[in-house]
Amino acid sequence: MINICYSTLDCHRNFLPLNIVYISELKIKNIMNWIALTESKQLQIIKEESFNHPVLILKHSTTCSISKTALNRLERNWKQEHVGNLKPYYLDLLNYRLISAEVASLFNIEHQSPQILVIQNGESIYNASHFDISFAELESLAIG
Repeated sequence: MINICYSTLDCHRNFLPLNIVYISELKIKNIMNWIALTESKQLQIIKEESFNHPVLILKHSTTCSISKTALNRLERNWKQEHVGNLKPYYLDLLNYRLISAEVASLFNIEHQSPQILVIQNGESIYNASHFDISFAELESLAIG
């Protein structure tokens, strides 16, 4: 039996067996190397990192169909070479609500879910939510 996952995060989160076929890897061969945002102290690291390269934060609700759609669209279209050295972080809103509130406060943005932020030089230079989350928009920022 082969399990098909449309998102590497979904497969890892659901602890499926090892005989997994990742659709994004088979058809497109685009892999997002998500870094889990699970501790408040990472926010200062992200802020500092953003002076060397831009950082993407995805705030994702694992129970929301809109959030799942936004995640899948982003992963399906991801091409690292089109966004330079943009480094992607993933925040599970249900498990890390307090960190989500800290993100909103630290980067002076209104909380949304799902939501992406691009952090550069210590500030949020771009954010989008719901169906406005688009890889094409990230490409158009000419970051990296």
